[in-house]
Amino acid sequence: MTGKRLIISALVLALVQIGFLSWIIAGRAAILRDGKEVLLKVEPIDPRDLLRGDYIRLGYDISRIPVKLIANIPADKLSSDDTSIVVRLKKGADGYWQPTAAWFAQAPTPAASDEADIVGHVGEGWSLREEGGSIAPDYGIERFYLPEGEGMAIQNDMRVRPFAVRVAIAANGTPQIKALMDGDKTLFEEPLY
Repeated sequence: MTGKRLIISALVLALVQIGFLSWIIAGRAAILRDGKEVLLKVEPIDPRDLLRGDYIRLGYDISRIPVKLIANIPADKLSSDDTSIVVRLKKGADGYWQPTAAWFAQAPTPAASDEADIVGHVGEGWSLREEGGSIAPDYGIERFYLPEGEGMAIQNDMRVRPFAVRVAIAANGTPQIKALMDGDKTLFEEPLY
């Protein structure tokens, strides 16, 4: 009797784990398939992860948000305290999306059809009272993994000509990188699954 229970317990545990992994993969695929697509200009940052392989670290125009764009800073708040931030983006004349406003926690109104809200995370310690100051949100799209041997070449090219990423943003503001672009040319595209 205990042998049967052990087998049944192991099967149930395996099904739960498979279900959880499937849920994570399906969620990512849903963002890539259905999310609002924006184009962000890339700023090069030094790559390399000896344990994980080639990747490029990505910085964006939206990686530094001027404090003056944050609409809901309480009067007594001097620094950020490990919180989420919503950054409203709007497409510029050059085709790249730029920040137009930001809010801690959530936006007071939904984004218009020609705008997109991306959710990031701000670590502790950023000053919110510096004149001309900025904060640096982490959006979870700061790394893009590449086939082995491709990272350094692309990183070097990023220093001499414009690169961008196409990003899909879910309705809740969660971003996923869809593709790495070299000008108008798609270099690498993320598969749905």
